[in-house]
Amino acid sequence: MTKNHLRDLPTAVDRDAFLVALAADGPVSRGVYLDGSPVWLVTGHAESLLVLTDPRFSSDPAKQATFDLAATAGLPDDVAPYLLRTLGAYDPPDHTRLRRLVSRAFTARRIERLRPRIQQIAEELLDGLPEQFDLIERFAYPMPIQVICELLGVPMEDRDTWRAWAGDLTAPDPARIAAGARGLVAYMARLIAHKTGQGGDDLLSALITVRDDDGDRLSEQELIALSISILIAGHETTVGLISQSVHLILTRSLKLGDDDIARAVEEFLRYSGPAEIAVLRYALEPVELGGVTIGAGEAVQVVYAAANRDPRRFDRPQVLDPYRADNPHLGFGHGIHYCLGAALARTETQIALTTLLRRLPGLELAVPADRIGWQPGLRRALTALPVRVRAS
Repeated sequence: MTKNHLRDLPTAVDRDAFLVALAADGPVSRGVYLDGSPVWLVTGHAESLLVLTDPRFSSDPAKQATFDLAATAGLPDDVAPYLLRTLGAYDPPDHTRLRRLVSRAFTARRIERLRPRIQQIAEELLDGLPEQFDLIERFAYPMPIQVICELLGVPMEDRDTWRAWAGDLTAPDPARIAAGARGLVAYMARLIAHKTGQGGDDLLSALITVRDDDGDRLSEQELIALSISILIAGHETTVGLISQSVHLILTRSLKLGDDDIARAVEEFLRYSGPAEIAVLRYALEPVELGGVTIGAGEAVQVVYAAANRDPRRFDRPQVLDPYRADNPHLGFGHGIHYCLGAALARTETQIALTTLLRRLPGLELAVPADRIGWQPGLRRALTALPVRVRAS
């Protein structure tokens, strides 16, 4: 394993130890990106906040010439713009324009109105479960999938089809990556064509109306890219957060009441959040940061997971404390690119944990803790979470 080489993160046996090593050279240090290119690694909390909020750092890949992100991700040129141009890869004013178009679907008030439906989905998924099951496959995955499909307006019967394509995006085989990318783009284009003119109160129908009424506010390519981004990001993070939260509860034998869940979720995000690194930034001009000078055009990688354990900001950062009061973690990012679906992910996870612990008080791991594996990748994700319900 090469020190400060991000390429080693996806396969690190001990991700926590790897992140500690990344931060050992200071809050800002020289590192190596996934493709072997040099990159500045930002692992300090205060320094991360500055990068995430300072307009001298851009997240728009079109404003740099260092990285070929499409090649690094294995994406063919014909579909790369649809997969790489997420909200996180725009600067103002385009970012402001696009975020405003979708933000109304994720307001705290609207998410609160979704609570009864999310609760209903959680209850239904827990009905009739066998004594032993994979918590991810039977609960942590289908719950956020159903929520985001209903919110966006994607038919549930198509779930397995686009799920397979989405899974191919991280495959080791370039041919599978290309096929998955093309499948996703073609599927979303067909769904948009089908829904055009049909009306509807889902988010995709609302975005179609914006495109049709004012193409200057939302182009066809932006519509497809936004829809794919919301669909994938709208469930991946929450699947990881729910499953990893349950993993921590069971492996640490945490006893949490309903009133403890909200604060505990924030600590789970800090301690073992699914999103470990931010979208790459690029310095638009020389910037002094953490005792070093970052040159114009140089790439900067904020490492959320390391910043969330910065001892200069967090008391006993290596300790999981579900009652931690002062917890300004970066589990959902920060600044103008703060996760659009943060309120939804929090609500789903709180409901999932509260309902699960109430309905299945005898829940325990079905295999030894050291036999539970982690998926290789840049997101922290379990391969499976076998559990059983202990007879009372």
